[in-house]
Amino acid sequence: MVKGKRFVLTKDFEGFPKESDFKLEEYELASINEGEFLAEAVYLSVDPYMRAKASSWSMVGKTMTGSQVAKILESKNPKFPPGKHVVGNFGWQTHTVSNGESIQLVPDLGELPLSLSLGVLGMPGNTSYFGFLELCQPKSGETVVVSGAAGAVGSHVGQIAKIKGCTVIGIAGSDEKGKWLTEKLGFDHFINYKTANIAEELKKAAPKGVDCYFDNVGGEISSIVIYQMNLYGRISVCGSISSYNESERALAPMLQRGFAGKQLKMEGFMVHRWNNRFMEGVTQNLEWIKEGKLKYQETVTNGFENMVKAFIGMLKGENVGKAIVKA
Repeated sequence: MVKGKRFVLTKDFEGFPKESDFKLEEYELASINEGEFLAEAVYLSVDPYMRAKASSWSMVGKTMTGSQVAKILESKNPKFPPGKHVVGNFGWQTHTVSNGESIQLVPDLGELPLSLSLGVLGMPGNTSYFGFLELCQPKSGETVVVSGAAGAVGSHVGQIAKIKGCTVIGIAGSDEKGKWLTEKLGFDHFINYKTANIAEELKKAAPKGVDCYFDNVGGEISSIVIYQMNLYGRISVCGSISSYNESERALAPMLQRGFAGKQLKMEGFMVHRWNNRFMEGVTQNLEWIKEGKLKYQETVTNGFENMVKAFIGMLKGENVGKAIVKA
């Protein structure tokens, strides 16, 4: 009998998640049946969506949601042989028995780390690829603003915008992150939302206005950007991390005047919309990495027992690039 460990949510979050909101417990797994396999977590992901999903899906008493790269230890499913690695939404647990439904085998990444299947070559990578290109439809010479620019998705979106010939402005919360964005990733401008007057700095960085906005944060930052957009501007709404830890839903400033006057288009999305094109995004992002056009960074926390610390740190913006836990 195989034993595993998992994090169970014990209460609804009040503000920022706390370690006391979770319980680490042991569990036993039954022997696998025909068509199933047993997998052990190697890398686990922590992402902003988990905060919102845990609250809206009534997950108290359940294993915390999340995806992981896992190694197949034992299998009675020929499509998933022992020794191979898979990506699955197995949650915050060390061992999983699966029938393979909605599970992806990790493609051959060569010398690249397996953890990229949770980042630039996984869900965040496809979120960036499809969410930006399909909804914003950027054109060479346009100006693109990315909020949450130093995270896994934001840093990726900005680089795709550069590949497409755009001027890119990143908004993030520290000068260290800004240095990484401009000096390493090729962003043209950076605005520190914690210390700068965003409206004034945006006018300096984009004197002719903004054409595309990839929104990861919502709130006041997004309102400022939207009122500096050009005619027929496009807005892709990926998330609203600025409000995830608020107990009450804040009212948005009036945006209708800006939308009507500039004839803007704003669309929210979930990356699952493009599941039938999953490998298209992975293949293109992998090609850009090999060509040196796409760079990545991971903030890795060691130890499954530190899942909650990594999760809270990510929500506070302590990570640069993708936040990963190495089991």
